[in-house]
Amino acid sequence: MRISRSMVGTVFVGGALTLTLAALAYPAMLGIEKTSSSQDRIIANTPYGPLTEADRDFVVKVRAAGLWEHPLGLLAMKRGTTPEMKEAGEHLVVGHARLDATCRKIAPELGITLPNQASPQQEQFVASVDAEQGKQFDTTAANIMRITHGQIFPVVAKIRASTKNTLVRALADQANDTVLDHITVLEKTEMVNFDQVNLVQTSPPKLPKEQLTPPPPQPGAPVLVLPEPPGLDVNTSTPSPSPTVR
Repeated sequence: MRISRSMVGTVFVGGALTLTLAALAYPAMLGIEKTSSSQDRIIANTPYGPLTEADRDFVVKVRAAGLWEHPLGLLAMKRGTTPEMKEAGEHLVVGHARLDATCRKIAPELGITLPNQASPQQEQFVASVDAEQGKQFDTTAANIMRITHGQIFPVVAKIRASTKNTLVRALADQANDTVLDHITVLEKTEMVNFDQVNLVQTSPPKLPKEQLTPPPPQPGAPVLVLPEPPGLDVNTSTPSPSPTVR
């Protein structure tokens, strides 16, 4: 299947695939005006090191990614038509359940408010995959997820290289392993159209900020837990290189 930019624009709410690491924090709720030049501004001094806007945004964005990639993984486990697609679903679910557990653990320590709902853009991704059947389901899911994981990868590296906060650094380490694992299992499905994926990754269209921002949680609402299904023996650490050079 060829994923044209016109199709991406129609199916995926305008086609902007910068969703996983788009502007997902809540500046109004936090009393902070988020600007591109303020990402290195220290917003809190914690026992784990200074917390910058970029650090805060990263924790929120990892949480937000799980809010739509975890349910998409559950869909792939149930409706994938090949063992490789079902395996990719398992890795998505387990990887994001474990990242989510870390986010929920460190957010109170850092004074970070986490969303309980994905953004409209992210929810549309899940709905678009859910509307497909058979091989088309596999192809759409694999390419959406490969695009978003390809976009998050360099951002994880940037946070890992720059943060002075030990909790954020540990989350970045975990996210780096998880994202690389997910990229690897998605490519194993042999459904990734690399030309189209690279085109969308490198020149994504734009969307209004409200499409990219998850709504803030209701006051007093419990933090939603993304569960790890029992019985799945899934290793989400950095996979071995493939193919092996002999």
